[in-house]
Amino acid sequence: MGRYRPPQKPGSKYITAEGYQHLAQELDYLWFELRPEVTKAVSAAAAEGDRSENAEYIYRKKQLREIDSRVRFLRKRLENMKVVSSIPDDQNKIFFGAWVTVEDEEGKAQRYRIVGPDEFDREEEYISMDSPVAQALLGKKLDDDVSLILPKGKKELIIIDIEYSAT
Repeated sequence: MGRYRPPQKPGSKYITAEGYQHLAQELDYLWFELRPEVTKAVSAAAAEGDRSENAEYIYRKKQLREIDSRVRFLRKRLENMKVVSSIPDDQNKIFFGAWVTVEDEEGKAQRYRIVGPDEFDREEEYISMDSPVAQALLGKKLDDDVSLILPKGKKELIIIDIEYSAT
């Protein structure tokens, strides 16, 4: 089996102000703190002699490549992002950045925030605007019914709350 992977559709270029700040902080940490530490460790390991059998040197070089790869990705990604920090005029509809509370057929409520693909987090209940759930919710209003087709079957949701937080 080869290493070829078909190109993926790039994620949306929208991001919340908090998400942009988080990615910018990660970039600063990688470039100004972690990379200099790893570079010093590479230099120290290289000074120990034979590099071909030096596990510390090999590990640190790999770590440096991973850091550089992530830095390149973040710089390129942040350069093309569109920060959405304003609240829409019509707050009765679901748009990017909204906190949405939905209820399923059993009466179980679930709360989501629709964010960009670079900032989704299941623990904080942030979902990507490119996800099927967010796609089904975008543009809907309070008390609208939403049908989702999931691997387990069809699921019906009712929108019970929409709110926007000022940034």
